[in-house]
Amino acid sequence: MAEPADRLSELKIDRATQTPSGGGWRWAVAFLALIVVAVVAWNLTGGFDSAVEVETETARRPPSAAAANSVLDASGYVTARREATVSSEVTGKVTEVLIEEGMSVEAGQVVARLDDTTQRAQLALGNAQLQSARAAIAEVAAQLRAAELERDRLRLLAERKLTSTSSVDAAEANYDALAARLETARENVTVAQKSVALSQDALDDMTIRAPFGGMVVSKNAQPGEMISPISAGGGFTRTGICTIVDMDSLEIEVDVNEAYIQRVKAGQAVSATLDAYPDWQIPADVIAIVPTADRQKATVRVRIGFRERDERVLRDMGVKVAFLGSEPPPSTAGEQPGVLISGSALQQDADGDFVWRVANNLVERRAVTLGSAADRDRVLILAGLRAGDTIVSAATAPLSAGQEVKIK
Repeated sequence: MAEPADRLSELKIDRATQTPSGGGWRWAVAFLALIVVAVVAWNLTGGFDSAVEVETETARRPPSAAAANSVLDASGYVTARREATVSSEVTGKVTEVLIEEGMSVEAGQVVARLDDTTQRAQLALGNAQLQSARAAIAEVAAQLRAAELERDRLRLLAERKLTSTSSVDAAEANYDALAARLETARENVTVAQKSVALSQDALDDMTIRAPFGGMVVSKNAQPGEMISPISAGGGFTRTGICTIVDMDSLEIEVDVNEAYIQRVKAGQAVSATLDAYPDWQIPADVIAIVPTADRQKATVRVRIGFRERDERVLRDMGVKVAFLGSEPPPSTAGEQPGVLISGSALQQDADGDFVWRVANNLVERRAVTLGSAADRDRVLILAGLRAGDTIVSAATAPLSAGQEVKIK
């Protein structure tokens, strides 16, 4: 058995197998570190992202001349004069919903269906009862004809003294009883018909239809849910299938301070501006002044109607209105043409004035024509731009046509 000292000598590292020089791996590590530093520096300087960071603005139309004719300004919201939450007349389980938000529906169009298994069974029962009542009429009518023949025969025999008077009386009574039964059978048919009509109405109530044409703005129920015309008091029963708005009934409601309500009258011309489209002047008129005031806010509600319909006008949009004076409002032909931009967005070179227009994160050079009303802060552009165009107002580096940019 080997001694422990001999076993320890076997564990020594053989220096002859090592690399004579250990500096090679140090050079490799240094090279990799240099590459990492170069990549980081390239990335920080934008080597992997050639997009130039820019600040942008939107070209806008000059202020409308209608503002000069305004006698009172107010703000409010677009409201629908005609809207409804469509529900059912009975409680039932929803089996099918045929509408979605944003869908246009016509008056009478089916929007949902409820489970009608019970109603169909009741209708089938009512039809069976109606057929039975009609069959009873035929049976009683046949018996009545036989009783009539028997009565007439006994009358002839009684005239010849060949039968007793009591027999004739019995035949008469039997005939009258059958006539009454026939009348009852006919009334039973009427009752059965009305029962069938009620069953049909109950079945029709399982199909929910749009009360008028309009746009679906909300969908409140899904298949499998219970729906009821009465609130379930915090349960899981829905009280409506959807909400429909008649887009042709959209109007503006504003609250006017009661101290200035004398400046407003029915039929007065109004210039409305939606918050979503500040450059769009919408002609409108005062429909009515609601004859009551809000004592908490000291305001009077005024209804304003649009002169023309546009699909861009949506319910609950914010709107600002200018009540115009008695002078005729200025026409759009007299308004100042062109668009306004800031002076920092305007560029100049040997070819003339231009701006950088941004589209799909790319810039394009647009030559522009300046108007007479140009100053340091605002510049009037008569040609080369349209209202709503996005242009560069400041950039972190020089730009070139077709260059990619990143909006700050």
